[in-house]
Amino acid sequence: MLKLCFNREVIEAGCDEAGRGCFAGPVFASAVILPPDFRHKLLNDSKKMTHEQRMEVRPYIEQHAIAWAVASCSAEEIDTINILRASFKAMHRAVAQLKIIPQHLLIDGNRFDPYEGIPHTCIIEGDGKYKNIAAASVLAKTYRDDYMVKLHEEFPHYAWDSNKGYGTAAHRKAIIEFGITDHHRKSFRLIPDQLELFGNLKDQ
Repeated sequence: MLKLCFNREVIEAGCDEAGRGCFAGPVFASAVILPPDFRHKLLNDSKKMTHEQRMEVRPYIEQHAIAWAVASCSAEEIDTINILRASFKAMHRAVAQLKIIPQHLLIDGNRFDPYEGIPHTCIIEGDGKYKNIAAASVLAKTYRDDYMVKLHEEFPHYAWDSNKGYGTAAHRKAIIEFGITDHHRKSFRLIPDQLELFGNLKDQ
């Protein structure tokens, strides 16, 4: 049974990200403020939900939340500031877009860059413990998935419509065969010790 929030005495926004471990595409984050009576039988950690369940719950969250927002950090930003900081930055952007300023942030994970003026609490595996984080995880995941499906239309070789940018065998094989795109995270270890070699081979 998920708890609504960590601190009922204040306006609290649950925050979570999606796509931190992907080889390609942005990292997405969401911030969600839920009403005291919010409930949906399917709501859970988005990783434990099916695609169909997430897509059923998403519009319900959007309709019934007091406030919600989704934001992202690009692959270029990830390469510049690293994936952890980019995840935090995406969360900051989502919080900044909320139509109501929260008084407390509940963060999924064990680390966070403080958001100026708003205290926070980090909860390990919080998306499986609190409704507001679970709701944020659903929005971040589904909006990122939608983005990668659209990106797939331009770059079909990498099967982003199915792997969503994660380092599957098919994705790795496509990187070796077709190289990398501007949407790939060049700071990540995409294929072991081969990116530079692959570039050299292409020039021959």
